[in-house]
Amino acid sequence: MTQRCGFVAVVGAPNAGKSTLVNALVGQKVAIVSAKAQTTRTRLMGVAMEGDTQIVLIDTPGIFAPTRRLDRAMVAAAWGSLEDSEAILVIVDAAAKLTGRVERVLEGVANRPEKKFLVLNKVDLVRKDKLLTIATELNERLAFDETFFISAANDDGVAQLKTLLAGMMPEGIWHFPEDEVSDAPERTLAAEITREQLYRQLHEELPYQSTVETELFKSRPDGSAEIHQQILVARDNQRAIVLGKRGARIKEIGSRARLEIEQALDRKVHLYLHVKVKPDWDEDRGVYRDMGLDWVD
Repeated sequence: MTQRCGFVAVVGAPNAGKSTLVNALVGQKVAIVSAKAQTTRTRLMGVAMEGDTQIVLIDTPGIFAPTRRLDRAMVAAAWGSLEDSEAILVIVDAAAKLTGRVERVLEGVANRPEKKFLVLNKVDLVRKDKLLTIATELNERLAFDETFFISAANDDGVAQLKTLLAGMMPEGIWHFPEDEVSDAPERTLAAEITREQLYRQLHEELPYQSTVETELFKSRPDGSAEIHQQILVARDNQRAIVLGKRGARIKEIGSRARLEIEQALDRKVHLYLHVKVKPDWDEDRGVYRDMGLDWVD
């Protein structure tokens, strides 16, 4: 068997559906997903297999106009992911208006040498005539090698895209074992799953001034994992929101996160959550290091 392997960068504006597409191509969840924009904060590699071919998908933070240090670090991580890729997938939410954020992405990839594919996502929410208009307009701005119409959430069109990507991967040994679906360490994946639950359960109540750190991750003699995590928030009132009345909210967050972590790690998990107020957590170099982000001045 001749092995083939290559990298594909997935870029787009916030909330275009990049992580959903990566999960669909891999065939299981490797990146957290929420309705909030800018959910993905760092680069994550998802590993998709197609026969003897391994496609390493680089899920990136959404590209937007950065204001805070964290924003700048996220956008820098996104652009840095394009290096050494065989192809770039430019994901566009077909159901949303074409904004300056989309324009920023197009400008950023326009002069790159890699093959570029336009992937119009959420096509199930848009009339066909409008889809063709959007595709024509975007191809006039940038000459894409090919255009795909998909709904990542429903798996529509995903198989065809995966087949095309597999066909263009160069010969070479796989970068990951066949049964490995992500490059994220278990402690990082666990923290991301808990952060996803924060977003899902608190919706607009909790702003982006929060993150999750795994303080302790150890295996018990029975094979189960003991995980202690710290939820960092910026203000006292945010801590109260996360805790909920008599601690009900934090218990629910922990319960759902634990079940998802158990599924992801394929073993029993003992999860302990603690909420800490740290006003300037997004100015802490250690937090950036744990996220896998570079410190950006």
